[in-house]
Amino acid sequence: MSYWLNLTLFKMGFWLTWALIPIIVEIIPSFISSIKIMIRNRHKKPLVMPAKMPMISIIVPVYNSEDTLFACIESIHDSTYPTKLVQVILADNQSTDNSFEVFTHAQETFSDMNLSLIHTEQGKAEALNTALYSTIGTYIINIDSDGTLEKHALMNMVLAFENDFEMAALTGTILTNRQSLAEHSTLLQRNEYFEYAQAFLSGRTIETQNNQLFTMSGAFSAFRKEAVLNTFLYDIGTIGEDTDMTFQIRDRMKRKVGLCANAIFYIEPIESFSKLYTQRQRWQRGEVEVIHQYAHDLKVRDFFRNFMVRRLLIDHTFLFPRMIWLFASIVLLFFRYSPIMMGMSYVIIYLLYILVELLNYICILQLLADFPEERRFYRKQLWVALTFPLYNFVCAWIRLIGVLNSMTTTSNWNSLPLGAEFKRLWQVFRTDFSRKKDDSHDPK
Repeated sequence: MSYWLNLTLFKMGFWLTWALIPIIVEIIPSFISSIKIMIRNRHKKPLVMPAKMPMISIIVPVYNSEDTLFACIESIHDSTYPTKLVQVILADNQSTDNSFEVFTHAQETFSDMNLSLIHTEQGKAEALNTALYSTIGTYIINIDSDGTLEKHALMNMVLAFENDFEMAALTGTILTNRQSLAEHSTLLQRNEYFEYAQAFLSGRTIETQNNQLFTMSGAFSAFRKEAVLNTFLYDIGTIGEDTDMTFQIRDRMKRKVGLCANAIFYIEPIESFSKLYTQRQRWQRGEVEVIHQYAHDLKVRDFFRNFMVRRLLIDHTFLFPRMIWLFASIVLLFFRYSPIMMGMSYVIIYLLYILVELLNYICILQLLADFPEERRFYRKQLWVALTFPLYNFVCAWIRLIGVLNSMTTTSNWNSLPLGAEFKRLWQVFRTDFSRKKDDSHDPK
């Protein structure tokens, strides 16, 4: 009896040790962060309107954007920020479609706008760098051409700068367009919407409070002109130019970088899982490149104090134990570990993840108080919390593949679509199998 009791305790102790890793590393810190956000949301300082609003310059990188460019320009024109104080520069990096015709149509339609177009070298970083020297505004705002601004976004962004003179750069909140989701959406797209809301209105809110923002969104970010012109500009040698710029301003220049939560930029929902696969690998590659340059001063011992250390370890280092944990749960079944015990541990951890998502859900509802329609739509997405841990698990595996690909490819690597990667994997398998078969028939 004592033999079986000791064996059971040993097995449970061994497995529960592995089960505690996600609880300690992810769940508990997220739980604490959510509580902090809810408390601080109740003590927000009201913003003061300046006596005179400043001139702003908006840079829109354009590459084959004929389908979305007009709506993007229209959202700038319809903003609550005074049109006469807005300069808009379209930085066309060698488009081959009818983007120029869309520009001329916009010029005719919005004749009261200061709207111009310049031609640049191909690449988003090159387009942004070239356009910077044509700006005349106190603040420079970059937005992607395939999205639209919420009508108060520019005003809220400028007010955030004007009320905090230490703030050198800000990123806006990125959300998928709720109208597109309401018309027709998949489970993947609903989870993506939930993810963006949590990443910006929960995650980046915590990062901002201690000046630990990991990355400004390349889709919508803003700078004091003097700050961005004192950087090395956007790095054209990385696919993570937005993350590189964040680290330049915060770590190299020792300036403040944050989130303007009430400045919202809408993007279209992800088209398919294959698009998600290539997108997240590209993001992961950008993170790896920037970490290699800037993260040498970060210490593992600061895991619980420094959100950035925790972010890097969860996004990279702990991907490998997570992979081991998954395969170990299969292998241990052959060592007569109780499938009920292991299954229950998975269920408990899954429920804890859902609890964290519910806490984040409450935080986001607080932050969306000024946007009743968005808040009403988000409230209806509560059920997504039940599937969101699984969505995050899948994204974690994509990130792991991105890390592995970044180790085995050149610096100009661009991720392959999911189908192409499976095809390449199958070709490697067939080649290796053929070689093994030939070796087995070799008389030597």
